[in-house]
Amino acid sequence: MSQPYTTFQLGSLTVNRVGYGAMQLAGPGVFGPPADRAGALAVLHAAVESGVNHIDTSDFYGPHVTNQLIREALHPYRDGLVITTKIGARRGADGAWLPASSPAELEQAVHDNLRNLGLDVLDVVNLRVMIDPMQPAEGPIGEQLAALARLQQQGLVRHIGLSNVTAAQVAEGRRMCDIVCVQNHYNLAHRADDALIGELARDGIAYVPFFPLGGFSPLQSVTLSGVAARLDASPNQAALAWLLRRSPNILLIPGTKSVTHLRENLAAGALVLPPDAAAELDRMDAGQ
Repeated sequence: MSQPYTTFQLGSLTVNRVGYGAMQLAGPGVFGPPADRAGALAVLHAAVESGVNHIDTSDFYGPHVTNQLIREALHPYRDGLVITTKIGARRGADGAWLPASSPAELEQAVHDNLRNLGLDVLDVVNLRVMIDPMQPAEGPIGEQLAALARLQQQGLVRHIGLSNVTAAQVAEGRRMCDIVCVQNHYNLAHRADDALIGELARDGIAYVPFFPLGGFSPLQSVTLSGVAARLDASPNQAALAWLLRRSPNILLIPGTKSVTHLRENLAAGALVLPPDAAAELDRMDAGQ
């Protein structure tokens, strides 16, 4: 039995709801090259061969590392493969995550992504808002978004999304241009965007949770482990299945540098939570 909705639209592009996030292919702290380059390339090959048609990346992963790996492994890209990237940040020499949101920096980032991915146009570019690098923070985004919209008008960007944003910033962005997705921190234990997800779903806009499995602090919960055991699934699979059930506009981009974990994550797309299991996870909070 599969999930009732297996695909969703990113603007004009149709993607499978379970995709792949390339962030973990870079070195420790998403900085520098991977310890196992051949293994990283193998994960990308396995993802596409398994039916993944939505890969999330950014040229500030590494920096440049994940995009160059994607190009080496997958270029020329098969028809229907959608690559989503992010701009608005850069990496310091020590690996720090720093804002890079001036019009000139955003333009340079688009060209860097195009060059390192080997593309003439980027499918989806998310503007990563860095008012607070660690979490959404209120503040205007109009100047940044206008710069990205100009690059779209030049034909370098097909669709625009937003990342690390508040509901007010999403509303501001939607008044300026078409927004096809919002990429924010969301998972079983971090649900600040519940209302925003519903609003976007009503308007057919994708919501893409980053850190769907907890990110640098993996989800750990007696409740989650118990539900997973009853379903003969892993806790990660149960957590991903809950997200798919949460709303039909949610797209998943779990990351891994392991082919085994990749296949485990993709299998979550076929895991349907019974009503009692779903209700138990609905009640879960970070302390359980």
